[in-house]
Amino acid sequence: MGQPKQLLPFRGRTILEWVVDNALASTLHQVIVVLGHEAEAVKPLMEQRGVATVVNPSYEAGQSSSLKAGLRALTGEADAALFLLGDQPLITPETIDLIITAFGDSASPIVIPTFDGRRGNPVLFSRENFPRIGSLSGDCGARTLFEEYERDIRSVNVHTPTIHIDLDTEEDYRRLLKEFPMV
Repeated sequence: MGQPKQLLPFRGRTILEWVVDNALASTLHQVIVVLGHEAEAVKPLMEQRGVATVVNPSYEAGQSSSLKAGLRALTGEADAALFLLGDQPLITPETIDLIITAFGDSASPIVIPTFDGRRGNPVLFSRENFPRIGSLSGDCGARTLFEEYERDIRSVNVHTPTIHIDLDTEEDYRRLLKEFPMV
């Protein structure tokens, strides 16, 4: 893509600015951005928004290292952590709040949004999962916990396919620009 995907332009901002602005507009109590590759290019954008950042020096070790860095940066006694991906600019504050509300209503160890019967992101993990997330390695993310807690997972139906849209390829980015142009 020629540059970090989080810094690609979309509707007058970067992809990551959309993710962070949507998180800030939700009822989340704390927003922490975990930086890796090109951290110095991204950090000023986050500082402008007053968002806490943490640099993950082990970002090349995979997604699990970023999850752990984010958990270490939490302040206070968080009941849960919601992991937003930096390449999903269409996750709205309303979707985030639906997930948070579902956790509050059920106290499930994992809350996952679903659309059309398919799971998506972001995923919320209760505090009881923090030690297990801390023991993960590689690029698996925290999905390995899904099998362990399958019976206790709370699925939340959302009314938008955007929970499935992320940017892994140039084609994904072109599709995003075409299907979700400036409004």
